[in-house]
Amino acid sequence: MTHVSISDLKTNPSEAISESLIYPVAIQKRNKTQAYIVGKDIFEKLVAQMEDLIDAKAVREANFDDVVRFEKVVAELGLDL
Repeated sequence: MTHVSISDLKTNPSEAISESLIYPVAIQKRNKTQAYIVGKDIFEKLVAQMEDLIDAKAVREANFDDVVRFEKVVAELGLDL
């Protein structure tokens, strides 16, 4: 992992951003990580994976005992499909 000080980040933010496209960059203040910069592709993949995990959990926890057939809902709403 790449480490960049806050002062280096202020001096040359484009370098840190370029590096973050490949791998996350740790932003440090007094040798302690304060934040991370991740590139667009990495961020979008992380978000997609989290959404998939949330969806999978919702399906596992769903109660399918009270399912109402689609045709019944259509008929109750008076829709003509």
